[in-house]
Amino acid sequence: MVMVPHRPYGHILTDRELLPLLELAFRPAPGGLPTAPAQVQPASVDLRLGSRAWAMRAGFLPGGDPIETRLRTLADGAMSLDGDGARLERGRVYLVELEERLALPSDMSARFNPRSSAGRCDLFTRVLCNGHARFDEAPKGYRGPMYLEVCPLSFSVHLKRGDRLCQVRLQVGDPTISTDELRDVYRQTPLAFDGERPLSESEVLFGDQGDLLLRVGLLGRQPAGWCARPNSPLLQFHAQNHHDPSQFWDPVHAPEGRCILHPEHFYIFASQERIRIPPHLAAEMLPVDVGIGELRNNYAGFFDNGFGWQEDPEGRAVGSGTPAVLEVRAHDVPFLVEHGQVFFRLRFFRTNGKPQALYGEGRTGASYRGQDLTLARCFRRD
Repeated sequence: MVMVPHRPYGHILTDRELLPLLELAFRPAPGGLPTAPAQVQPASVDLRLGSRAWAMRAGFLPGGDPIETRLRTLADGAMSLDGDGARLERGRVYLVELEERLALPSDMSARFNPRSSAGRCDLFTRVLCNGHARFDEAPKGYRGPMYLEVCPLSFSVHLKRGDRLCQVRLQVGDPTISTDELRDVYRQTPLAFDGERPLSESEVLFGDQGDLLLRVGLLGRQPAGWCARPNSPLLQFHAQNHHDPSQFWDPVHAPEGRCILHPEHFYIFASQERIRIPPHLAAEMLPVDVGIGELRNNYAGFFDNGFGWQEDPEGRAVGSGTPAVLEVRAHDVPFLVEHGQVFFRLRFFRTNGKPQALYGEGRTGASYRGQDLTLARCFRRD
């Protein structure tokens, strides 16, 4: 077993520890393909779809009964994701066995998030682990399979074995930082910008859980956002720069900085602030408060170390960050959204030092490092 050096506080593991844990903490499921270094991000690991999927009559919370037992009572039918893959229908629930199994040390737990491309395609996903009655978590020392619940909410989607819809981060202890610690970081280097201008500490809204409260940005963008179209063609998730966005999305305009969201429609917006994540921290986008209205946002909200961050040759921070993209659905009633409205919070976490490579550095494939109001990778950007 690889020994991870313990810092005095809890932390999330970086690629320096994650790479040696491939084939140890992350093991191929029976018949699964070996793990690969390309799956490792600065503070997370991409997980792959395995070969087996099931159409389900309902989702469920894992608990006392093994997931395999639930499959016998709730599955409508099995399908293979090998070869050309399979079509998952809009509005249906599916369960997919992941290619990896976990074998965590006794002091290490795991948390899961959808990947950005899955969230921007309105693929609702959550990870289930045997015997653990919570989604998107694995308890300390968990050893066993992982399953991904997948529900395409806006588009029917074509998926293949090996597609990466979710990611996992491993942590020792509690990696959250306090608001006082976050203020200290901000005094050293601003984390939020208004265009090219860094926001002063007094201009930023600090929460009480080591987080920043950030706003939706509608003015100055044309369009101000995107709304998923009904009855769109089949979405090829694995194809990059492939689909014409106009077949899947309608532009959202907000000439006076206001727009009304229609119930159960899916929208893509961007933050007003440009943000950057320092090399020694990671962050997660979370709802501000359910009291702000019947909105679900931030399907895919984990930010690896170095998102929006640039350094000069001496290692000093330069540049003005990158906007965060927001995945939003209104529920029950039409909902008015206004430019500058506090819309989400960004909670920061301590990692086990600086990773070997920051977000987007030296990695194959496209990233969202220079994004603004950017759709998923499968849509053309020209």
